[in-house]
Parts: sequence; structure tokens; C-alpha cells
Amino acid sequence: MYPPPVARRRDIGRMQEEIEELFDDLWRVPRFAGLRHGFRPSVDCFRTGNPPELTIVIEIPGVAVESIELVALDGELQVSGERRRPPVQGTISYYQMEIEYGPFRRRVALPDDADAAGAQACYRDGLLTIVVPIRSAARKPQKVSIPLRAAE
Repeated sequence: MYPPPVARRRDIGRMQEEIEELFDDLWRVPRFAGLRHGFRPSVDCFRTGNPPELTIVIEIPGVAVESIELVALDGELQVSGERRRPPVQGTISYYQMEIEYGPFRRRVALPDDADAAGAQACYRDGLLTIVVPIRSAARKPQKVSIPLRAAE
């Protein structure tokens, strides 16, 4: 028995994105070459049973909370934003350059029973944590904007 066509397209789309990310990692261009744009934050994702929730943690230190956008659409969570280079006065010469700046976007597949409309997000100490409740029965996917609050 095959999954429905929408689920197959979503799986193929995820596989294509993973292959692109693999090639990006394999053929990583030096940052100073000017060919790289943005960075790829690290993501942890885990599911708990009591209460049933999916927790997504994204490492994005130095990103202003105002630049972060969270959207759940077509069975996936899309997180995007931008880490801007701090302004520097005068002329500078880099001796070492390892921190990546620029726009980013990460996608995380959501299970069919995820309740994106009930998701909550918090940004604290450079970690963005999104908690998505798991409901007992699967519902039709919808586009949902998830509000984000800065931790105090």
C-alpha cells in the first residue's frame, strides 16, 4: 500500500532538500570567497509522550527576535530569519573569519498528528524552542503563523 500522492510529494521534497544540504556541506566554499550566503543553524527535534508534544530546538545565537519568522504549512515547520553582522567603525582587516552571517531557513517535517495551531515558541540564550502539541486524531494541514515571544 502506497502513501497518498501528497505525502509522496512531501517526502520527495524533503529528500531533495536533504540531498542539497549534503552537497552544500561536501562542497563548502570558504566564507571569505563571497560565494556563500547565510548560515545553516543546527536543529534538535524530539517527541515526548506525557504530555504528547513535539519539541524543536534551533541554535541561532545573535539573531534578533524581530527577524525570526515561524510558519507551519503543508506538514512542515519553516523557520527563517537573518543573523546580521555587527556594525564596525572604520576600516577592518580580518585575521580569522568563522562566524556565518546572513539569511537562513530551516524546514522540519511535522507528523500528521501535530497541532500546529496550538504551537508555542520561545527564544532565549540563542536557542529557539518550538513546542507543538500532538492531538489524538489527524487533521487536514493548514497554514499557521506561530507567535514568538522573547524570553525575559
